[in-house]
Amino acid sequence: MTTKAAEALYEAHHVYAHEGRGWVVFNPNFAPIESLPIIFGFNNGGANRWYSAQLIAEDGTALGSHICSSPAYMPADLGVLVGTRPDRHETFMKHYPDGYRMVFIESEDIDGCAKLIKAFDLNRVQQDLLNGGESRDG
Repeated sequence: MTTKAAEALYEAHHVYAHEGRGWVVFNPNFAPIESLPIIFGFNNGGANRWYSAQLIAEDGTALGSHICSSPAYMPADLGVLVGTRPDRHETFMKHYPDGYRMVFIESEDIDGCAKLIKAFDLNRVQQDLLNGGESRDG
């Protein structure tokens, strides 16, 4: 168990250590960056040191998740920031072998991100197909 002060200090150190790192771009064919598909990282909710960090591809494919004690850890824990979680990128490269770019969408910006909302919709379609065409909502 740690104290609140130690927890805050560790989080501040983490944020400082990752400050200035850009979002990952994998571009083996030197395509225009804006043409690369996006892998979105986002906070899927939670509370009290139990937050659900998620990754979803622009085509709706779920690409991973991580439980974080604070939203401040999410971009690094998901591998969105340059130099973080190279193990995750093996999966991303298999999904998008011709390249991808990553972004982290803050909770307050999710509803305004049309491409992320479309990815959610595509994910629902994928899930419905996996469930034999039946909607999860009813």
